[in-house]
Amino acid sequence: MRAISGLLQAGQFRAAHERLEAIAEANPTFVEALRLLAGTKLALGDARAAEALLRRALELDPGWAATHTTLGELLLASGRGSEAEIALRRAIEGARADPRAALVLARYYNDTGRPAQALTVAASFCTPGRRLDSELATQHVTALIALGRQAEALSLFGEVAGTVPDNPASAQALALALNAVGRHAEAGQVAQRALARGFRTATLCLTYAKSLMAEGANERAEAALRDCLRLEPRLTEAHNSLAQLIWVRTGDLASATEALDEALRRFGNDDALWATKAAILQGAGDARAAFECLAPRAERAQAPPVLLVRAGLSALDFDPAQALTLAQRAIRLLPDNTPARNLLAAAQLGVGDARGALQNCEQLLARTPDDQYLIALQSTALRLLGDARYAQLCDYRNLILPLAIEPPPPWRDLPSFLADLTASLNRMHDPNGHALLFQSLRHGTETTQDLTRSADPAVRALFDAFAAPIARYLDHIGRGTDALRRRNAGRWRFNGSWSVRLRNRGFHMSHVHPRGWISSAFYVELPDVMVDGRTEEGVLSFGKPGILTTPSLDAEYSVRPSPGMLVLFPSYFWHGTIPFQSPQPRLTVAFDAVPER
Repeated sequence: MRAISGLLQAGQFRAAHERLEAIAEANPTFVEALRLLAGTKLALGDARAAEALLRRALELDPGWAATHTTLGELLLASGRGSEAEIALRRAIEGARADPRAALVLARYYNDTGRPAQALTVAASFCTPGRRLDSELATQHVTALIALGRQAEALSLFGEVAGTVPDNPASAQALALALNAVGRHAEAGQVAQRALARGFRTATLCLTYAKSLMAEGANERAEAALRDCLRLEPRLTEAHNSLAQLIWVRTGDLASATEALDEALRRFGNDDALWATKAAILQGAGDARAAFECLAPRAERAQAPPVLLVRAGLSALDFDPAQALTLAQRAIRLLPDNTPARNLLAAAQLGVGDARGALQNCEQLLARTPDDQYLIALQSTALRLLGDARYAQLCDYRNLILPLAIEPPPPWRDLPSFLADLTASLNRMHDPNGHALLFQSLRHGTETTQDLTRSADPAVRALFDAFAAPIARYLDHIGRGTDALRRRNAGRWRFNGSWSVRLRNRGFHMSHVHPRGWISSAFYVELPDVMVDGRTEEGVLSFGKPGILTTPSLDAEYSVRPSPGMLVLFPSYFWHGTIPFQSPQPRLTVAFDAVPER
């Protein structure tokens, strides 16, 4: 069994399977051998045989928590979430509670948008005096962050780290919490100290990499991500981040996915890795290749809902009927799965079922009323139906407000301020770089740092200058009961900011900002072709959906920008830009604002 354990850790599942089969045949009541044999069968793609073995093991020893845990993981992988919850809860009950089950269950709750339940599970295993598991502590922090309790996470794990300074689990959780509140330099220092002490987990390396990326230290971040993937070659979040870094630097998709392709050669049955590959392909602009990547796996009767949804999101760009079928299959397996229902609503709009999409959106918005993407889908359905409520939700003339900013001190005039701001922002853009994956822009670059935390004097002054126009916008829209005004209590905070530098033929595809409330575009430098006003090139347009609809819908409103103009609008408005032809760049800053709690 020790030899088999080594084979399993090395990923040599077929060799381990052969030895375990021999042991199980000679010792049919050896529960642990049955459990491990089930694990190898699952790794080799035989989920049905794996489940039969686990259920036989539970008949022999119903109290063996590890078997309940393995069964729960299998059921989750096959999309049977409700059954998995039962198995995992059994594994964390009683004196022989399995922390692995708590980790899997807490992660499942976090991944499915149930942070309160994740917190309940994780917190009971992260109590003072109990040996702290680093991954469970990570799920604890993740749940607190999702619940908007970042300060509590920082306080809790800051206290734990102060009490037991050499505890690597608390260091990992503290670094995660520091990243969540934007204290990336401190997060990097905490993570680096833990790594220097010899505590090396994939999650810590990933947390360290994220802090470095936020600080713009991309070469060191790439090294940390490669360390992470050596420790856990199946960690999809690390593959996403690494692909992003390499793509932005090279624009070479083969190089960006090289590490992921190597992982797929080793773990060819890992649906999560295949879904990650598809997402990267679509993020680079090739939805058809993304769908073709997943189509053979999506055709399986036992394909998990997450993979079906990912395949459906790819199909949504060119075949809404196919996306609808995949969404319906996912919902049959997980009726309350939010990503599947979001996909269903978008696909319904694509095939012309606006009424069904509207009903679906209203059900989803009853749970998450501030989801800006859902409001955008709802407004699109209302527009297709000719419903009067559309004009209220998308009152472009009154809810889009172009404003000129005042030059912030010590600048005496706007042109000199914009000139200095242009120089500062250009230093942040790689002139030979490529657009980020998964973003709306084409033919340009986008900064990765949150500009609201920049130390650059001109950038800091810009965000000070935004305060007065935002206050004016809130006064302008007033209060009410609709999706925008009901959140207007006069208090707000920035929720991320970035700069975009578009090159010749550059544009933004139509999109919305799902986690915003008020979104923006501030124009720093524009090509002459946009300033002279003779064409529609580079114009900011509103109303054209970023998804296929039947019938198709065009833009309804536009704003012609000028240097120094700030345009404010609801985050659920579909918006994009018209391509421009010019060797001169188009430089902008954008931010999202959300209500201050």
